[in-house]
Amino acid sequence: MAAISIKSTRHNGLTATVLPTFRQYKKITDMAQSNIMPGFRPAISFTLVYLALIVLIPLSAMLMKTFQLSLDEYWAILTNARVQASFRISFGAALIAAFVAGVFGFIIAWSLVRYNFPGKRLFDALIDLPFALPTAVAGIVLATIYEPRGWIGKLVMDSTGIQIAYKPLGITFALIFIGLPFVVRTIEPVLQEFDTAMEEAAASLGATRLQTFIKVILPNILPATITGIALAFARGVGEYGSVIFIAGNMPYISEIVPLLIITKLEQYDYAGATAIGLTMLLLSFLLLLLINGLQWWVRRRSGQL
Repeated sequence: MAAISIKSTRHNGLTATVLPTFRQYKKITDMAQSNIMPGFRPAISFTLVYLALIVLIPLSAMLMKTFQLSLDEYWAILTNARVQASFRISFGAALIAAFVAGVFGFIIAWSLVRYNFPGKRLFDALIDLPFALPTAVAGIVLATIYEPRGWIGKLVMDSTGIQIAYKPLGITFALIFIGLPFVVRTIEPVLQEFDTAMEEAAASLGATRLQTFIKVILPNILPATITGIALAFARGVGEYGSVIFIAGNMPYISEIVPLLIITKLEQYDYAGATAIGLTMLLLSFLLLLLINGLQWWVRRRSGQL
């Protein structure tokens, strides 16, 4: 970093200090700021190239393929009964699974942070199992367990008459399995940093445990909970591997949108596949935008912004 030189001159026994001009000072500070992050230009260039190759170019190709359709053809694809049923199943199951994962994820994160119990480390490691386990393997395991002749599926079928596998309920179970770690790992750091003195202060003022939770704990963890639910929902909407084996893949009953897109591609209906994919992308973006807006509103209302 360049140093600012200050010159001193002596005239008639008096010492005068000559400071740099504003232009010189600005040039020196600009040089210093440009050297704060070495390699900035290669880094930003690599980022832009990576973004273009992975995101922009594929999305552009999908848009160009979809634009080959007329508006009537595009609308005919979306209003098809089979397509609408697939959208209802995919988005409905993903939304329900995300909220269920939000509830149970909070309970698990709370237990891991606040309590000590035997096997805690093993249980904590098992939370990340859906991240490490291949999705196809997870789907086979879930289908084996929850099918009508499986260990849990047979028990539920005999006692309640409810079939889990090869139904939308089985899809929801699979999405809960893969979405739970997102919620737990999002809430857990917030609970670890939460100051328990706030709870003690609320208790000393006469607040009950329920009041302490609603007024003190919930406003601090709600933004993280919403973020975890959003991540679980985003993962669940486009999930394929863990769902394909337990879904049953019956049109109008348990067929998900990713499977329908693959079916269109196998039939060489590329325009139809890209139309469905683009619609799914737009709907997912709008829902995530709504969730992020809700998260921002919660943060602002709780005074975190």
